[in-house]
Amino acid sequence: MTETGSRVEGAKRMAVRQRNYRRVRDRALVRLANAYPETYKELLEQEKVADVEMGKKWVDIDGNTIPAMDTRTYSSITGSLDSYSTDIKEDEGDDR
Repeated sequence: MTETGSRVEGAKRMAVRQRNYRRVRDRALVRLANAYPETYKELLEQEKVADVEMGKKWVDIDGNTIPAMDTRTYSSITGSLDSYSTDIKEDEGDDR
């Protein structure tokens, strides 16, 4: 295998690992948010304030600046946190 091919294969493996890690991390966050909704909302507000204080802006996929969402806006878009399934099966995953 050429050096370039080897690097591409390594990048693919890293991308799969990162995707799987993010998937598990996101599911864990949903479960925590359902278990401790008030704490989740407080932490979300603290992070929003920290972003504003540090001058960080949220941008959309086109690079346009969008205002930081507040929890009311977020929950009206996504629905209640309780609507997400916390049923996690042991064999879920996409290692290919």
